[in-house]
Amino acid sequence: MYGYTGRIARVNLSNGLIDNYIISDSDRELFLGGKTLAAKIIFDEFKTRVEALSEENIIIISTCPLTGSASPCSSRFNISTISPLTGLLVSSNCGGSFGLNLKRAGYDALIISGKSSEHVYIDILDGEVIIKNADHLWGKNTGETQELLGEKNRGKLVIGIAGENLVRYAAVISEERAGGRGGVGAVFGYKNLKGIIASGKKSIEMFDAESFKKHNLNWIKQLKSHKLTGEQLPKLGTAGLVSMMQYRNLLATKNYSSGSYDNFEKINGETLRQDYLVKNKGCITCPIQCGRVVKAYGKTVKGPELETLGLFGSNLLNDDMQSIINVNHLCDEYGMDTITLGSTIGQAMELNEKGMWNNGLEFGKVSELEELIRMVATREGIGNELAEGTKRLSEKYGGTEFAMHVKGMEISAYEPRAAQGMGLGYATANRGGCHLNGGYLVVLEGLGLNVSGKTTTGKAAFSIFFQDMMEAVSSGGSCLFTTYAILPNVMIENPNNLIVRFVNKVIPYFGGIVAFVHNNTWLMDFNIKNLLPHPYSIKLVTGHKINIGKFVTIGERGYNLERLINLRQGLKGSDDTLPKRLLKELQRKDDRDSKVNKANFVSLDKMLKKYYKIRGWDSNGIPTKKRLKKLGLKM
Repeated sequence: MYGYTGRIARVNLSNGLIDNYIISDSDRELFLGGKTLAAKIIFDEFKTRVEALSEENIIIISTCPLTGSASPCSSRFNISTISPLTGLLVSSNCGGSFGLNLKRAGYDALIISGKSSEHVYIDILDGEVIIKNADHLWGKNTGETQELLGEKNRGKLVIGIAGENLVRYAAVISEERAGGRGGVGAVFGYKNLKGIIASGKKSIEMFDAESFKKHNLNWIKQLKSHKLTGEQLPKLGTAGLVSMMQYRNLLATKNYSSGSYDNFEKINGETLRQDYLVKNKGCITCPIQCGRVVKAYGKTVKGPELETLGLFGSNLLNDDMQSIINVNHLCDEYGMDTITLGSTIGQAMELNEKGMWNNGLEFGKVSELEELIRMVATREGIGNELAEGTKRLSEKYGGTEFAMHVKGMEISAYEPRAAQGMGLGYATANRGGCHLNGGYLVVLEGLGLNVSGKTTTGKAAFSIFFQDMMEAVSSGGSCLFTTYAILPNVMIENPNNLIVRFVNKVIPYFGGIVAFVHNNTWLMDFNIKNLLPHPYSIKLVTGHKINIGKFVTIGERGYNLERLINLRQGLKGSDDTLPKRLLKELQRKDDRDSKVNKANFVSLDKMLKKYYKIRGWDSNGIPTKKRLKKLGLKM
């Protein structure tokens, strides 16, 4: 079996039973791996609504066909479960070495069910799966837990005390990489599962190893020569986006009451590089090396990503870079999602400012932030309230109109009033307010190309295409940053060129063509190896007869299947919306001339109707039988 080990282990923590879960070859071809294959398993396993913190809920940790292939940026794995934060399906993509080691241990995926009566961890070595006692690990943070688990050459995946205390957005950590969003760590904690370690000597056979090697070298060369993946990300990491977001009014500030932050230069990528950077770091097989290594508490640690700089920086009016570095490290050690935590604190600060909850938290006053994070992880004092997330906080104290979440998951650091497509993506993303699952159209609306963020023209079609493409890339096993290299270098390097400006202006009007191609993917019965290397790589590794059209269809199939699971969990079309704050016009300062201008609110209703139509969903956001049949799915 090319590209796969052919084995999936099912581990029942309630009774200790370990057996094999069978997946057909046709399902591997239809769903590939990662989050899409996990959605298939969850859909088949659950017939009715499931509570996140229950014995019935399962955790699926899945690799992909490119995992272990040496394909660039492919040391990824996925964790899927029902989220204790949203009550919906959540998938969290993670780097580090665990996915690679799980595959070497002889498994494509793990399905973990039940609940242990004692604290345990799972040890997987060369195909043998053993459940072991973890009393000596309980109460430890993620760094110490991984040290206590022994050998450095083993893949490790653990929770910290936030997961043990069922913080609804607790993360799991592999090395210093986080499976952060949606509270997968809390599901681990509920099941009394402290972590998993894996290693082995199994190698993965390829369908055409020689051709893959040549293709791989060309792909790496492409990534290294691209403006974004070969220059900006290695030089500044994702933190390099802070300045660009500021200039385009995209930087979430003071709980999204503004899109620009006067002190942005103190928390941008340039400052992080100049004053705090020790060295670059990246995942295994990654030629980009976008990770930052900095210092906190006298030791070198992982540096903050863009989302953390936004949500713990401008969002809280915090211009202290060292504070943000420390907070980022503490969140990793306790095992918590920085996006949800930063947003929840912002909500609490505004509630206090408006006299709705007297909690002592104020924008710009962050000297006690590190202690506050400890209180959240241990659920002490007001930390117990903050551990519930923004949605529940607003339901208790009020302020739902400025509670910055979608479907219960806090939105990312991109201000959508300056990026209509990103706003639509937030509203329709299956896992909630996620920029990546939402299609990340902001990369066209100012962060890569310079398509107008104010226009709604074409945004529905482009959002769908990007959502499906990212779904497919994830299921194949590549880091989503590899998709940046699809954008033409010339348009990034020469944004003021007359021809480039003209192209940016007309791109939205191609929405009709994009929608037509989306609904007729058979037209893309080919591969363009140098433009979109992903499907061709998968073809060479697995032998699947895959082309760009089939690749996009895999993404669409996965996106629709996730939607079906969420509908079963209680999702309604009315949940495809945004916080009221984002649906109103915003007064903010234009940095170029210091005048106060009005920025457009997110024109969601207009885009959403087109979105449903192109997706083949009815007016209530439910996939039609015709669309499901086309994708080979059943309600």
